Amino acid sequence: MKVSAIVVAGSLLLSSGAMAQDVTDPQIAAIVVTANQVDIDAGKLAASMASSGDVKKFAEQMITDHTGVNKSAVDLVTKLKVTPEDNATSQSLKDGGDKNIANLKTLKGAAFDKAYIDHEVAYHEQVLAAVDKTLIPSASNAALKALLVKVRPAFVAHLEHAKHIQASLK
Repeated sequence: MKVSAIVVAGSLLLSSGAMAQDVTDPQIAAIVVTANQVDIDAGKLAASMASSGDVKKFAEQMITDHTGVNKSAVDLVTKLKVTPEDNATSQSLKDGGDKNIANLKTLKGAAFDKAYIDHEVAYHEQVLAAVDKTLIPSASNAALKALLVKVRPAFVAHLEHAKHIQASLK
């Protein structure tokens, strides 16, 4: 279990390292969509495999909330005629998400629940750091920046909810 947490943390650090550079609005769009999709995919797996009712409910909330954010992001970039541009950060997020799913599929019961929630805590911490330190400051389009600012409190709420569940699983 500790090994998978280290792998996840390492992949997240790589993602945040890639975020240290300036990013363009099309790259931000790709990062936002990818980050949300990673959480949707993990949430779908957790909704079907979690043994804890609280973990299942959290996973369902992640699916609903992140699907909504992605719809808003896609609607905005379509309106702005911005084509999301794949980049090192969006690729790193996708790769990390794929590794997380592969790891989670090897687990069952309480081990699955703990690994999923531990990842959600680490993932939301990294996403918030990226939103605050890179995405919002780098967004040049006012509407894109406003969307990032608008969805930030939801990510904070997700992090706090995940930490609450994490504490109850110990």
